[in-house]
Amino acid sequence: MSMSHLYGTDGDDGVEMENFEVSDWDLQNEFNPHRQRHRQSKEEATYGIWAERDSDEERPSFGGKRSRDYSAPVNFISAGLKKSAAEDMSEEDSDEDEKPVKQEEIPKEFVPKKLKTGGNFKPSQKGFVGGTKSFVDFGSWERHTKGIGQKLLQKMGYVPGRGLGKNAQGIINPIEAKQRKGKGAVGAYGSERTSQSLQDFPVVDSEEEAEEEFQKELSQWRKDPNGGKKKPKYSYKTVEELKAKGRINKQLSTPQKEISQVKVIDMTGREQKVYYSYSQISHKHNIPDNNPQQPLGKDSKLQGFALPELEHNLQLLISITEQEIIQSDRQLQYERDMVVNLTHEIQKMSEVLSHEEKAISNLSKVLEMVEECERRMQPGCENPLTLDECAKIFETLQDKYYEEYRMSDRVDLAVAIVYPLMKDYFKNWDPLKDCTYGTEIIAKWKNLLENDQLLSHGGQDLSTDAFHRLMWEIWMPYVRNIVAQWQPRNCGSMVDFLDSWVNVVPIWILENILDQLIFPKLQKEVESWNPLTDTVPIHSWIHPWLPLMQARLEPLYSPIRNKLANALQKWHPSDSSAKLILQPWKDVFTPGSWEAFMVKNIVPKLGMCLNELIINPHQQHMDAFYWVIDWEGMISVSSLVGLLEKHFFPKWLQVLCSWLSNSPNYEEITKWYLGWKSMFSDQVLAHPSIKDKFNEALDIMNRAVSSSVGGYMQPGARENIAYLTHTERRKDFQYEAMQERREAENMAQRGIGMAASSVPMNFKDLIQTKAEEHNIVFMPVIGKRHEGKQLYTFGRIVIYIDRGVVFVQGEKTWVPTSLQSLIDMAK
Repeated sequence: MSMSHLYGTDGDDGVEMENFEVSDWDLQNEFNPHRQRHRQSKEEATYGIWAERDSDEERPSFGGKRSRDYSAPVNFISAGLKKSAAEDMSEEDSDEDEKPVKQEEIPKEFVPKKLKTGGNFKPSQKGFVGGTKSFVDFGSWERHTKGIGQKLLQKMGYVPGRGLGKNAQGIINPIEAKQRKGKGAVGAYGSERTSQSLQDFPVVDSEEEAEEEFQKELSQWRKDPNGGKKKPKYSYKTVEELKAKGRINKQLSTPQKEISQVKVIDMTGREQKVYYSYSQISHKHNIPDNNPQQPLGKDSKLQGFALPELEHNLQLLISITEQEIIQSDRQLQYERDMVVNLTHEIQKMSEVLSHEEKAISNLSKVLEMVEECERRMQPGCENPLTLDECAKIFETLQDKYYEEYRMSDRVDLAVAIVYPLMKDYFKNWDPLKDCTYGTEIIAKWKNLLENDQLLSHGGQDLSTDAFHRLMWEIWMPYVRNIVAQWQPRNCGSMVDFLDSWVNVVPIWILENILDQLIFPKLQKEVESWNPLTDTVPIHSWIHPWLPLMQARLEPLYSPIRNKLANALQKWHPSDSSAKLILQPWKDVFTPGSWEAFMVKNIVPKLGMCLNELIINPHQQHMDAFYWVIDWEGMISVSSLVGLLEKHFFPKWLQVLCSWLSNSPNYEEITKWYLGWKSMFSDQVLAHPSIKDKFNEALDIMNRAVSSSVGGYMQPGARENIAYLTHTERRKDFQYEAMQERREAENMAQRGIGMAASSVPMNFKDLIQTKAEEHNIVFMPVIGKRHEGKQLYTFGRIVIYIDRGVVFVQGEKTWVPTSLQSLIDMAK
């Protein structure tokens, strides 16, 4: 079966060739939605292209007649108005005129081969379904209606002949279509805008400008169709443009160093070329090829004047000239920058030169002064240099030549000049006899020689500070000699000597004197001290060192307390010398150590003295009582109250009861009561335990006068006792109110902010704060006291507070405990 009806045959050889070109028939076939489609037969569906068919059915026609079925019902098709023969002829003529290109004008090799069909499809039918139509009869459909659309538009303000919209901005004519010339893509043949769109939307089209520019550039290398010669165009470059180009290239060449050494293979020419940088590609010249010329074609013409070598040489000369201009400009700019730089360097060097000249002048003057000092220090000099004159010279150096003085080696200068003078100055000095000798001179030299930056904090780098070295090597040997001969019990002269030098001597030297020289002497003397045999009290030669040594004397206190305790073993309170020896140490020892010493060594002796006291209203001996009360300021109030409660008040109340039971004179009892109460100080009477004891005495007296025994024997006794009781109770109340007022005033003076802060005021407040944190009940026990101290319940534990210590009730006695242990026990 032949496939020539699908693929066509070659005219020369008759060989069937497949043609894949798009023909006019293909285009109209695709754009005609109402074309007649070919129905495959059963044989075609089975065998495909190898199916046999008749010659008439080789390709179905789009306009062929089909066999009519006369048995089908009649269908009426509206075809509009029948046109006359003249109108048909005019339409055919217009179709012929609308053909853009004639078939004869197209070269034969570009004409696509048409498919051979057996149908009635006419090649002249080129009009597309979407082609242009005449819009003269636009809206003519209303002739078959009642014109309701036109009426509605006129009611809404439409004026025939004008556009729609409020401002008649709508277009009047329908949208026009423009037929493309060829079969290329959109925009391939220039702008496709119609005259109507240009009129309605007068916008500059950038595509048109680009197209015009492209056509203009394209026409430059085309031959003039008129046959005339093109006028050559010349391009000029000014020197300023070349300079600017050279500066830009210089700026851009710096970051391109990294990619300069890159291997590049150029395959754009006839032969493969290898470059080793991108710059070689950018600077390559259009060198003519050495290959023989190609044979000229039929239409090619011989060139009358073609010298590519000359053109290349001229271009090379132009490039060299441009490079020379750019290089000259760069050299000129470099020279100008060099001039500016050298100008600044000259100014800077002139300033440095003037500064160096000034420094040389100052150094020469300093050298002259130093040489003058050395000359005057020679043994045979008529005008020897004194220490005051040397100090003035150093002051001049420091004031006028400060920089040179700071840069110089002051240590070596002072060693060479000042040290010999200082040795001669302190040659006959005795520190204990004249303690202030040389303080003013040394203070002056301290300001001149001390290195404030290095040694103001108390360092001891002798190699960097001349003053410290001066004090250590010149002044310190005299102090060592005098301390070695000094007796610690004669402390006055040594203390005065160190007090006068404390602001002059460096801190580390003073600490060395106190730690290495003074303290060992004192420690040795304390070890040999005996309080029973020595007539000089120890505090007389220890306490003067407290301002200077302070905590350094702490190791001496323990042996002193031990020696005093041994001396008090056989002591009786009647000996008042013990109080004179111990009283100076109360403020020196810590409160805890002092209280422990008194409780261990003094309180038992006072208790024994109170036991020996005999209370006799008719003949009372008060010596023992006075011996005890005399220690009130030495022992704590609680210790004194404990002694009175245990050794005095039981006997005193017993004597009162026995006196009241023997028909007494109540006026004498009242005087006896008031007399004993006046023996105690206000601080002791304010203690709750002492108040309770005196109130107990008043209660005994009230019960005695209330009973029938002896009450009738003395008229007015009951009223007198009642008045006494009321007076004493009122005094106690007033005293308590006054104390509360004083406490309130003190708290107000401390500040409301401190009271409002979370910091506890005392130990009781701290316990209360901890109890609140751990949800433990902490409250006082009403009416319960122990040794005058208020009892509290901390959870289920009974406690009392004495001088910042918590005491917990044990099985037999009260045990001190820590706050954390108390919290653990309560939980």
